[in-house]
Amino acid sequence: MRKKEKEAVEKLSKITTIALKRGFFWPTAEIYGGKAGLLSYGHLGKAMKNKFENLWKEYFIKSNENYYEIGSSVILPEKVFIASGHLEHFNDPLVECKTCHFRFRADQFLESRLKIKVEELTPEEMSDLIRKNKLKCPKCGSWHLGQVKWFNMMFPIQLGAVGIKDMAYLTPETAQASYLAFKREFEATRKKLPLGIAIIGKAFRNELSPRQLITRMKEFHQAELQIFFDPAEINRLDKEEWKQISKYKLIMLPQKEKKVKEITCEDTNKKLKLPKFYVKNLALAQKFYIEQLKIPKSKFRLRELSEKERAFYNKIHWDVELELETLGEFREVGGVHYRTDHDLGGHEKYSKENLKIFYNNKKFIPHVLEISLGIDRDIWALMDIFFKEEKERTVFSFPITVSPIDIAIFPLVSREAMPEKAKEVYNILKKDLLCFYDETGAIGRRYRRQDEIGTPYCITIDSQTLKDDTVTIRERDSMKQKRVKIGTLLVELKNIM
Repeated sequence: MRKKEKEAVEKLSKITTIALKRGFFWPTAEIYGGKAGLLSYGHLGKAMKNKFENLWKEYFIKSNENYYEIGSSVILPEKVFIASGHLEHFNDPLVECKTCHFRFRADQFLESRLKIKVEELTPEEMSDLIRKNKLKCPKCGSWHLGQVKWFNMMFPIQLGAVGIKDMAYLTPETAQASYLAFKREFEATRKKLPLGIAIIGKAFRNELSPRQLITRMKEFHQAELQIFFDPAEINRLDKEEWKQISKYKLIMLPQKEKKVKEITCEDTNKKLKLPKFYVKNLALAQKFYIEQLKIPKSKFRLRELSEKERAFYNKIHWDVELELETLGEFREVGGVHYRTDHDLGGHEKYSKENLKIFYNNKKFIPHVLEISLGIDRDIWALMDIFFKEEKERTVFSFPITVSPIDIAIFPLVSREAMPEKAKEVYNILKKDLLCFYDETGAIGRRYRRQDEIGTPYCITIDSQTLKDDTVTIRERDSMKQKRVKIGTLLVELKNIM
């Protein structure tokens, strides 16, 4: 094993150990052995996920006065997925061992064995690669592997009484619910465009070989914003709005380039021929990662997908990718997609419902620009990027916007009225911040436990507190301490957060 691969495996193992031990995530139904692709969030993981979702809502939905969040069922009728194309196109390449009948994903198998990208290859080309390289079954070692075939990843559900065939499916993406809701929402929100419909929810994909923990699961969480707009206005933007972003540099890897480039929004529009409305939303997505999540620029890129790589319905497709050491490469965590009128057009055709609108003195089907994020992948990315090992401690240096706990409060010792004073401070702060109270063990160990789960600040109540009502604030990354009055503590914390 190469040094880099060994380091990746070791880091992944260390993060996983902390995740299981401290309560970030663990296998679902673990006492029954668990099941690949099914993972549950513990109290820290759920708190972190809640913060991520709230940050996403605050940032994306409030970016436009005509953007709204809705909720929807995760079970949708079969006709929805006939119209969307999922029943025909939503496939993974499957190969079966003829000896032990183990089934696995051919693309992942080839990429792990040959260290190449195979996203653009057909099943026939993948089969040829398996034969030419004499690859064996990963389970039993047999040479007898079958032809690669497409496998549909949808989860079917039969509704109603036994014997009555009313087929439905668990939704493989949250987006479809937004298209189904468009007509109602357009009417209810005073018939204005662009109209943003956001959904944060679960999606389901019958992954053949789920792996890499929460980055690829059968049941996962998405945050998606579907923006409906007049296609005639895709290259038009308010002058002042364009002026504000025109010089902003996007970190981009165009399809025909080998190296990442920083390109201004203006040049992205003029030289890469990307429409202004699309560029605006690329910038919106990048700023979320760089400015809100504090991802280092060196770990971030927007990568253009080729026609063969991208989903069949996307006319323009740039992925948001982050460099993750645990996975040994840049990995997709989101994307900005121009889906044209594929979705509403398909649903109009199959439902026989008129989905055209009258806007700008004309009748048309709106086009859709989608900003899609995989929440679980982003949570793992944050754990990967902000994980540090120092001489005397292990740290998750999460920004406070996503740290599972804001403040930990400790009495120095469990006597001399310090616990009572510490609980008094806890009660003051818990109304505004996510707080944790602990009086067990040596103070140094308590600091280390909080460092390990990413708590940005620790407050300690000691003997001096009992004399002058001051406490120490310890900052996680620098470990520096500052003494402040309890009366000004909340204001002080809000200033430094």
